[in-house]
Amino acid sequence: MITSPKTALAAVVAAHVGTSGAFTPQSFLARRPVAGASRTGGQGTSLASSTVDPTTVTKKEYQDICGVEFGDKTLADRLTKTAYLYPKHVEVIEDFAPLVDEMVDKILLETGEKSWQPQDYLPDLSQEDWLEQTKDLREAAEGVPDDVFVVLVGDMVTEEALPTYQTLLNTFEGCDDPIGTTDSAWARWSRGWTSEENRHGDLLNKYLYLTGKTDMRAIEVTIQHLITSGFNPGARKDPYRGFLYTSFQERATKISHGNVGKLAKTHGAGDLQRICAKIAGDEGRHEKAYQSFCTEILKRDPDGLLAEFGDMMRGQIVMPAELMTDGKDPMLYENFSSVAQRLGVYTALDYAEIIEHLVDHWKLGELTGLSPEGEKEQEYICRLPVRYRKLAERSMNKKKDEVVVQNEFSWIFNRKA
Repeated sequence: MITSPKTALAAVVAAHVGTSGAFTPQSFLARRPVAGASRTGGQGTSLASSTVDPTTVTKKEYQDICGVEFGDKTLADRLTKTAYLYPKHVEVIEDFAPLVDEMVDKILLETGEKSWQPQDYLPDLSQEDWLEQTKDLREAAEGVPDDVFVVLVGDMVTEEALPTYQTLLNTFEGCDDPIGTTDSAWARWSRGWTSEENRHGDLLNKYLYLTGKTDMRAIEVTIQHLITSGFNPGARKDPYRGFLYTSFQERATKISHGNVGKLAKTHGAGDLQRICAKIAGDEGRHEKAYQSFCTEILKRDPDGLLAEFGDMMRGQIVMPAELMTDGKDPMLYENFSSVAQRLGVYTALDYAEIIEHLVDHWKLGELTGLSPEGEKEQEYICRLPVRYRKLAERSMNKKKDEVVVQNEFSWIFNRKA
């Protein structure tokens, strides 16, 4: 039984999608025929004289959906804004585009000679002592256990799926780069972010190759499978959801790379520790940028961001490599994650602490002037850190009593980890 206006509206939308194959705002319009035009053909309908059909959707509901008032005098504005699924959200992010320009200049490094490159952290094969440099790297890597290498490979595979992530950025409404060289703040951010992230997979890939400890072909197969499989974090083309996700994920990636670096250092691989620290530093800068974007959204539309944050947290934050496979192990991601959890590289407790960090960083508990719906989401979100921490501690304590099951990984020539 439909008991609420929102549920009723959702049912109407679903009905239209089911019958016409696509939902458009015009689906809800009652159209008046133009004089002299055929009543049976589609040519006799005037958009300028369209009105909302009150039996289907009210004017207020239409305005809530489309972000514009409905009236004949606002036709041009309607046609512009209803090209988006989230016109209100696009309007908000366009409002702080100057900040994004500033982020490009201050957060993203200069390209070319002024920025670090993978070769800065690898043996230089053009030098006379290239063999000694390579031997030093391989000797240091020999002391690093297989389980650390499994996590390092998993992190590298995740980084190498960068084409998928840039594709994702270009689905966020208002943030896309429609022609590939668009000179907007958001498009320049997307390209600049991608150029920096591209270094991470390149560096880790070359390092792993030089160690001789991993089956590079099996790793390359995994990378190709992951890019082919794609990735859906549930952003739904919504820039609010997209920036909430990247705020979370950049911090998670920073934590993972940083912890692998710490493990490498304990096993005598100082070069690998420096590599991981450098990559973690990039992730930390990017994290600050995306969290700043969300801060600006909160200043302009706190109810809107809280609604999306709450909805996302009622599900689960999807990890970007969840669809990884080497074509042999159908449980590859789960097995990789199990090793990472056991080593303390990325755990359920880290997940809880990231949520706590975001709630504190955005001062969500201090927001005022919210709508009743916004206050409910605020209360729900602010309770999550304690809840998730308890669940994480319970889960981790339970795992301490479990027998560790090792699995074969094609990445390390089918050795177990």
